[in-house]
Amino acid sequence: MTKRFVMAALGGTAAGILLTTQVAGPLIAQENTRNTSVYEQLDLFGDVFERIRTYYVEDVDEADLIEAAINGMLTSLDPHSSYLPPQDYDAMQTQTRGEFGGLGIEVTQEEGFVKVITPMDDTPAMDAGIQSGDFITHVDGQSLLGMTLEEAVDMMRGEIGSEIVLTVVREGEQEPFDLTLVRDRIRLTAVRHRLEGNTAILRVASFSEQTFPNLRDGLEQMIDEVGGIDNLEGVVLDLRNNPGGLLTQAIRVSDAFLEQGEIVSTRGRDPADGDRYNATPGDLIDGLPMVVLINGGSASASEIVAGALQDHHRAVVVGTNSFGKGSVQSVMPVQGDGAIRLTTSLYYTPSGRSIQALGVAPDILVEQREVGAVEGNGRPQRTEASLRGALANTTLSEDEIRQLQEEQDQVQAMAELRAEDYQLAYAIDILHGLSALRPQ
Repeated sequence: MTKRFVMAALGGTAAGILLTTQVAGPLIAQENTRNTSVYEQLDLFGDVFERIRTYYVEDVDEADLIEAAINGMLTSLDPHSSYLPPQDYDAMQTQTRGEFGGLGIEVTQEEGFVKVITPMDDTPAMDAGIQSGDFITHVDGQSLLGMTLEEAVDMMRGEIGSEIVLTVVREGEQEPFDLTLVRDRIRLTAVRHRLEGNTAILRVASFSEQTFPNLRDGLEQMIDEVGGIDNLEGVVLDLRNNPGGLLTQAIRVSDAFLEQGEIVSTRGRDPADGDRYNATPGDLIDGLPMVVLINGGSASASEIVAGALQDHHRAVVVGTNSFGKGSVQSVMPVQGDGAIRLTTSLYYTPSGRSIQALGVAPDILVEQREVGAVEGNGRPQRTEASLRGALANTTLSEDEIRQLQEEQDQVQAMAELRAEDYQLAYAIDILHGLSALRPQ
């Protein structure tokens, strides 16, 4: 009995060895075949490279050829992967520090055309009327069709003070039209702040190294102006036309208003390489109500912030659907002082949603209105006080009359703001309503 058991075990081991050999053989063969194919393709690249050098009608720069080949390999993956030659790598590092030269326009590529994600605040692009969603087809009369995104961007760069003519195709316009811009040094103010009544407005233009410090300092200044946080109604975080930037800054801005919980997670090809970022205790406004404003120009880091605050029910998201750039690019220095920008993962909001190609949907959809568009027919409102011979109210004290006048002035200011920026006025109205429900 024992001898039979031992023989059966040995037979099982032998069968196992045989089975492993039978499976491993084809796998090894497949790997060898794949390696051979890769080496053959590299040989093909070398062959084509040599033929271009030898037979092309004009002399070619070998370094330019290799750069173009590397860039072609990367741009074939997705619109956000690319090769950064040394000068572009330097420019990118300068931009993340908050200052760079150019037109102040964030672009992507869609079906071979250059598409505007957003013009940046107080830049030549914004001043010239460039809009999110515009397509740029020509630069100084030269077509951009067939160029890589980096080549098109290079054409739009140039000496500060020099003119450039962009040909623009815009939805709703029957014909393309030209816009003349003057190149300038772009100095980004990452966060602008102001008070509308007792509502704090934080306009975040980009996510650079300056963003969180600007936001924190601006918020502290506004709290002092209203006489303490108890007098603040709430905060509007305006992320409209914000093209994104540094992931670290998006995390810090989100953390500024969250006490705990996940802010964002990233997941790459290997699940073990994923990262998860959590909030730390401390809310700069002690739980006061918030509204986040987004639109089609809000991308990347903006969507991380909007998605995190929305998922935690920390803010009401108002506006229109965001851009939908939910991928993370890693910038990897390579030899020769350049770098590659490679898409390495997707990011997910705390609820587990990927925003890639979908964007963040607002809680309340509010389209922007044309400047000057207001409700009503312009006729004065008919009230009791407007009737001839109406009794006056003599019961009000001087302080009550003064307070009533201040409230009327605020209503008038909001009416003017509504004509200038309907979405922002809508956000402030929400905070007024939420403030009215707070215990006094």
